[in-house]
Amino acid sequence: MSASTNSSKVIRDPREALEQHFGFRDFLSGQEPVVSALLTGKDTLAVMPTGGGKSLCYQLPALVMDGVTLVISPLIALMKDQVDGLEKKGIAATMINSTLTLAEQNERLSGLSRGIYKLVYVAPERFRSQSFINALRDVPISLFAVDEAHCLSQWGHDFRPDYVRLGDALEKLNNPQTAAFTATATPDVRADILKHLKLRDPFVSISGFERPNLSLKVIQCASNREKYERLEAMIDRQRTGIVYCSTRKKVEEVCAHLGSIGKKVIAYHGGMDDQDRSWAQNVFIQKTRDVAVATNAFGMGIDRSDVRFVAHFDVPGSIEAYYQEAGRAGRDGESSECELYFNYADTRTQEFFIDGNNPGYGTIVDIYLALTRLAINNEIHMTIKDIAGQVGLNNTMQAGSALSHLAKAGYIERFDIPGQRMRGTRISRPGTKPEDLVIDHAALAEKERRDRSRLEAMIQFCYDDRTCRQAWILNYFGEDDAANCGTCDNCSSGHNSTRRGPTEAEFVIVRKALSGIARCSTHRPDGSWEARFGKGRIVQMLVGGRSQEVLAAKLDKLSTYGLLKKQGSAYLFSLLGELQKAGFVAIQKTPFPLLTLTRRGAEVMKGNSDFKIEWPEQSHFEKPITGNKGKIPSISLDELSFDEKLFDQLKFKRRELAEEAGGIPAHVIFSNQVLEFFTRLRPQTREEALRIKGVGEVKADRYLEPFLEVIRNYR
Repeated sequence: MSASTNSSKVIRDPREALEQHFGFRDFLSGQEPVVSALLTGKDTLAVMPTGGGKSLCYQLPALVMDGVTLVISPLIALMKDQVDGLEKKGIAATMINSTLTLAEQNERLSGLSRGIYKLVYVAPERFRSQSFINALRDVPISLFAVDEAHCLSQWGHDFRPDYVRLGDALEKLNNPQTAAFTATATPDVRADILKHLKLRDPFVSISGFERPNLSLKVIQCASNREKYERLEAMIDRQRTGIVYCSTRKKVEEVCAHLGSIGKKVIAYHGGMDDQDRSWAQNVFIQKTRDVAVATNAFGMGIDRSDVRFVAHFDVPGSIEAYYQEAGRAGRDGESSECELYFNYADTRTQEFFIDGNNPGYGTIVDIYLALTRLAINNEIHMTIKDIAGQVGLNNTMQAGSALSHLAKAGYIERFDIPGQRMRGTRISRPGTKPEDLVIDHAALAEKERRDRSRLEAMIQFCYDDRTCRQAWILNYFGEDDAANCGTCDNCSSGHNSTRRGPTEAEFVIVRKALSGIARCSTHRPDGSWEARFGKGRIVQMLVGGRSQEVLAAKLDKLSTYGLLKKQGSAYLFSLLGELQKAGFVAIQKTPFPLLTLTRRGAEVMKGNSDFKIEWPEQSHFEKPITGNKGKIPSISLDELSFDEKLFDQLKFKRRELAEEAGGIPAHVIFSNQVLEFFTRLRPQTREEALRIKGVGEVKADRYLEPFLEVIRNYR
């Protein structure tokens, strides 16, 4: 490894070092205050968008300060890329991870204590070893930089248990100055980072998540054929990019398809051996190949600025993951495209991952019992797949997650087996009975709830065909009142032109609706709400419905009962849909989807009118009819007759079509609200149906005619 930085006079001036080492005359937006804070000794949390220059924020201080900067990085590929780049600049850098032999690790630790290196990239699992921590005690650590810091939060989208040890490691290393960096962190995750790393009076910099050069699009695709057509057109148009898939199998399938039509692509996933992954990464960085088909690990820290597109062949599991991956396009600031090819059936894969990451208390106990049965001298040398087989788990991920929970609670230790890729398991507290295991049941349930909530947010994002994509994401990360980007699919369609703040009357209606939802929920001690009823039941309560369900639940006794009778159920269904898009209400998934209030919704309910939504107009539901020209009557929907038998027949037809389309959710075809319109208004022609809110040209082409046939044939 090069030591040229230490063999010459150290440049102490950060701007001079910036130009000398990195060739830049000025900082990017958001970099300078972070560098300044670190150079004044402040612990720091920096949230910066992908491509915003996070790496320089700790690399530059490392060069102008005495001592060594440790950089904690989750991926070997990320480390290698960064170390290679620093060495090319003549900067003394190295890495310590599982790819090195013990002799190589000891050699580099010795070099650390002798002051040979300025930056050392370390894998988080190294901190499992007490001997490694002891060796670091002889090293003058100037900065402990935690990259991809969202990995230490179990509420984040990419939790890595090894990151949790970093807080204890910092204490054992006498708490050196610490900095945490990430591109995607919600307020909850940021709080977790501050807590786990015990940052002292930290400087917190949130540079913003906006990427104005990215054009974000969500394409509803009914089949893989549609996805391939869009992807092929994207590659022809933009040439250089990354295609993300959710599984290794899908990576191989997409790569084979693109190869069969003459596209030169590389594959990258965790099932490949180190040599093949290294080759794939290098040919992409060196621009030998211009398209990578990969799982989500590819791209973290990959320094190729001319990526012109990112395509998601499958839906990601969270907004955090999606935006981090999409953000790998256009790092040079030039315009780039990001397309997500969405089919609801793909969410089953993400549900499988969620199940795997949340094994449940019973599964954890079963795994522990299997370990105690299989242990020889308190050790088990078996793959996770074999351990899963011992308890009959089809989802191997559940076994790995159960082992992580047991290790975190101190009942087992995981250790490397020399010469083998698999790891062994050691029982730390022999004799502990299963009934004596202390596992936080509430934390298990809360983690699963948050995981499913993140996926639900991702699905809502995909179905929202009105809100600016960029504004939607910025709002998700806590940036209120973000401006529309003007380039995403929704902005381009012109749907955002009517987003506005409420009139006085509209604000009253919203507050009444939110109050009704709050009355139908249970207020928790932590200030959140637990849902009790679905959207339909709440709407019935607000309009003063007298159904058996409303009366049996005693919703007619609530102070909000009948509060919005004048607005009617159709208007309220539409309004609640817009409030859900705005994040004021949310769906809690139990065996049934239940509607509840969010913290943001509670603020609006209490009087905060500073928001903008797409307002449903009463005219959408009260349209005139003249003669036989096919126009809708100018009377309230609630005043029209409602035929339960027709409604049931329409729902049955919708279910048939959903099954024929591959098992998509029925509401994707037409919502219950639209079926209610059909039931009350009984359109006979396409022209009549197109006047109903929720029936657009695309859905009319795909699905409308079977419903019209049901209506025409109904007696």
